[in-house]
Amino acid sequence: MSVAQRKFFGEIAALLDKTVMVITADGKKYNGTLAGINPETLSLCLSEAKDEKGTHLHRIFLNGSTITQIFTVEKPFDLKALSERLEKVFPTMVRLYEDKGFIWVMDKIKVSEKGVVEGTGPAAERVQKVYDLFLSETRPK
Repeated sequence: MSVAQRKFFGEIAALLDKTVMVITADGKKYNGTLAGINPETLSLCLSEAKDEKGTHLHRIFLNGSTITQIFTVEKPFDLKALSERLEKVFPTMVRLYEDKGFIWVMDKIKVSEKGVVEGTGPAAERVQKVYDLFLSETRPK
């Protein structure tokens, strides 16, 4: 698999559990949470979806050959801005892996858009506090 293909599939995978809008070849539109995707066929599953008429669909499976466009509806999490904020508290101890969706702090605390996902102790608690404050300042009320 080429680097470009890996990046493409990485971008698609980053949409999992996010709200997306899908447009099919016949012009139908669906909004919902991307619950699953087959990377080989680009077929996907949306949960808690709605069609353009507002009809609620608990789950809808769309064949990749019928999909023409996929849009993100949510503003993406700004991991770079969070890493800059963490750098102020932990100078020279923050490494951003934006393509992988996480930040390493002190080589032992892993932070993603969901908060601290690896690491414990006072430093991890401090990282979580910085994350919580960042989230409260950047997310719409």
